[in-house]
Amino acid sequence: MNSSSRHRRLTAAALTALAVAAGATACSSGSGSSGTAGADSGTYTVWDPYPQFDKGSAWAKLLDQCGTKAGVTIKRTAFDTSDLGNKTLLAAQQGNAPDVLIVDNPVVSTLAEAGVLTTTEDNKLDTSKTDPNLLAAGQSGGKTYGTPIGANTLALYYNKKVLKEAGVDIATVKDWTSLTAALEKVKKAGKKGITFSAIGTEEGSFQFLPWFWGSGAKLTELDSPQAVSALSLWQGWLKNGYAPNSVLNNTQTTSWQEFASGDYAFSENGTWQLAGAKKAGLDYGVLPIPGTDGGTAAAPTGGEFVTVPVQKDTGRYTTSQKLVTCLTSTDNLYTTDTTLSYVAPTSEVQDRQVAADSGLKPWVAAVRTAKGRTSDDLGTKYPTISEQLWKAVQSALSGSKSPKDALTSAQAAVK
Repeated sequence: MNSSSRHRRLTAAALTALAVAAGATACSSGSGSSGTAGADSGTYTVWDPYPQFDKGSAWAKLLDQCGTKAGVTIKRTAFDTSDLGNKTLLAAQQGNAPDVLIVDNPVVSTLAEAGVLTTTEDNKLDTSKTDPNLLAAGQSGGKTYGTPIGANTLALYYNKKVLKEAGVDIATVKDWTSLTAALEKVKKAGKKGITFSAIGTEEGSFQFLPWFWGSGAKLTELDSPQAVSALSLWQGWLKNGYAPNSVLNNTQTTSWQEFASGDYAFSENGTWQLAGAKKAGLDYGVLPIPGTDGGTAAAPTGGEFVTVPVQKDTGRYTTSQKLVTCLTSTDNLYTTDTTLSYVAPTSEVQDRQVAADSGLKPWVAAVRTAKGRTSDDLGTKYPTISEQLWKAVQSALSGSKSPKDALTSAQAAVK
């Protein structure tokens, strides 16, 4: 694709899609440093969403080590997750995109469709060891754009003390019916049931998706009977007092704070809360989110992809490929994903993580059945679908519409 046609595709629509897609998962926080992507032949630029890691961090040192191994100097710039996609689009317009870009996975398809990223066929990245369900988050139009550096996802944390006092055996919680029965017991025992985030943003959609997919619903048919059953489940929990009304405004952080108080039996949250769980001193366990009739529901994948943006000088791709290969090697993935509290994207490294920390076993199980939000070739359609989904959740849980009417309206709006 020539540069002029590529630039025409860097549209306001792409910027809008990025704004929606960036606001979901366990995003890094902090202020990004500014800088341009221009580089001489011996310097390669890397942009990432990890401003919490300074120059002395293990992550920054790894980048430098990979640069040394490839025979180049690394110029790293860190941005807040919400800024990174837009910064990349603007840099691409100006012809100075970074050589290596590490970006939140739902943003990949937007950048790809805007002509910003090279395919793995172009840049020769080997993704053969990557779990297919995780790789799918970086695929669009039958092509693959990069490789995941790691994944996080959602599961149910549970408070062993609260469940014991309510007479609930966690081994009996295998599907929606048994989970709801457990919540009923918890409430009768004078305790609080489950907390989650149903806020009217991407976070709300992110947290609803395991139940939506766990019902058998598809994002291309928001008003299916399966989708209605999932939203009815959540609405029923609020009506019966098993979940608090605060879920309507809860972010994943404030929802976690409720669980960390020690009063709740369950919390839907992610791998990124593991350190917080230990710090809170809770006697907790982790259960993959069950599907309606049992088994593990597909939860959405969070985490970043390592990509190679389009360059005027295509000769740079060889070195960029070496850098990405180094960053995603088995040993480096293990170290990086441990630092980020991520599950690795390859079975080999996942097994190594579980061997080192058995507490990661349910998270690995959840990641192995997880699904990218832009999978099924949804690409840039996903932000529009997601917005209507979270609006439907808000309408049903607030009582302004029935689950069926809320989802019917959502599907009509998407069309």
